[in-house]
Amino acid sequence: MDPHAIVERVISEYAGLPYAYEPDLQQVAVFDPARGHYLLMVVGWGVGGERVHYCLIHVGIRDDTVWIEHDGTEEGVAADLERAGISRDCIVLAFQRPEMRIHTGYAVAQEPRALPR
Repeated sequence: MDPHAIVERVISEYAGLPYAYEPDLQQVAVFDPARGHYLLMVVGWGVGGERVHYCLIHVGIRDDTVWIEHDGTEEGVAADLERAGISRDCIVLAFQRPEMRIHTGYAVAQEPRALPR
C-alpha cells in the first residue's frame, strides 16, 4: 500500500480522538502530499485560558521512506505506522540523532541536505 495513504489514515485516526486532558482543544490533520508532509496540530484554548497551538506529529515522506520528524504521542506513531503496513526498514525516527538511530530497530538514514519545498 502507498505510504502516503497509510500516513494519512493513521494521522486521521489520531485526529478523531478527543484530547484527553483538555476537552476544548482540537486535533487538526494537515496534509501536503505534493511535498510529502503530514502533521497533526493541536489548537484551541487551554483550561487556564492560554492559547494552545503545537504540532503533535510531523511525518515526512521522501523516496517512499517515512521520516518521523516529531512524535508527541504516548506510544509512538511509528508503531501505528508499522501495524498499518509500513515496514520498520522504511521508517526513520528523524527526531533521533543519526548516530543513535542504529539502536532504534528502525531504518538508519542520513538527513537530506534540505526538506522538499
